[in-house]
Amino acid sequence: MLNYYLYPHTTSKEWVTFVHGAGGSSSIWFKQIRDFKKHFNVLILDLRGHGNSKPTLKDTFNPKYTFDSITNDIVEVIDHLQIEKSHFIGISLGTILIRNLAEKKPGLVQSMVMGGAIIKLNTRSQILMKLGVIFKSVVPYMLLYKFFAFIIMPRKNHKKSRSLFVNEAKKLYQKEFIRWFKLTSEINPLLRFFRAKDIKIPTLYVMGSEDHLFLPSIKNIVAKHTTSSLFVIDNCGHVVNVEQPEVFNNETIGFINSLA
Repeated sequence: MLNYYLYPHTTSKEWVTFVHGAGGSSSIWFKQIRDFKKHFNVLILDLRGHGNSKPTLKDTFNPKYTFDSITNDIVEVIDHLQIEKSHFIGISLGTILIRNLAEKKPGLVQSMVMGGAIIKLNTRSQILMKLGVIFKSVVPYMLLYKFFAFIIMPRKNHKKSRSLFVNEAKKLYQKEFIRWFKLTSEINPLLRFFRAKDIKIPTLYVMGSEDHLFLPSIKNIVAKHTTSSLFVIDNCGHVVNVEQPEVFNNETIGFINSLA
């Protein structure tokens, strides 16, 4: 089972589950825990192979990771804790896992907060992914990761986010990185399906105004999906919860409370 951390609330019955992105860990949410645990029961996960969720013997002999198998890891923890419903907050690739979970287990998901969400890969993103596929077994994975981190978060004010994710990624093994990178082969059809289907679950997209790779497609999807809304944080890049934690916390807590 995945490593997880619980912060129970004395009176609230509302749960909020945090899902980090590829190469990160539960530690990226440290600026959220203090504020959120004042209002809700909080569950924070380390995804497979990240943080303290070390690869298992089963993973060693079954190296193929899929979005469904990783989503099932999250559901296993939710079921184990007997949580009937939760609000879910994700960042970057974590938003794809949350959206996939909502598709597989809609009854579990009260709402979705999608930070630095990925809903479509533009031409530049797809070229980067193809280059990564070509070089993933040749180039040391940290060089690839640093390169991708710089492309996604290029500005000076993104440096803290870049450094945090790069330092967390250093804890991955090369083989683990390659397993996760192979997920990109199934990402386009999955995102195409998500764009086509309005799942009718309240969804807040929180994007940085400088998230040049992903913000344009989020604006398009919010215009089409009736239960979705968008909040754009000025002077902010991809990892909105790290770069602008106070704004992110206030907006997302307000969103969840508005659904009560």
